[in-house]
Amino acid sequence: MAKVCEVCGKRPTVGYRVSHAHNRTKHRWLPNLQSIRVLVKGAAKKLKICTSCIRTGKFTKAA
Repeated sequence: MAKVCEVCGKRPTVGYRVSHAHNRTKHRWLPNLQSIRVLVKGAAKKLKICTSCIRTGKFTKAA
């Protein structure tokens, strides 16, 4: 199951956690995805959408 927003394509970013002693360990930051029902071409469909896309209102939620 991919952790990718189906509207904007936002995906996990990778980098290092750096301690005070500058020890670096690999880390992934995941997008805040929510599974919501959306109207797509008149039919309700479940999509994984990030919260920033939900707030913009680029789509209509299904009842």
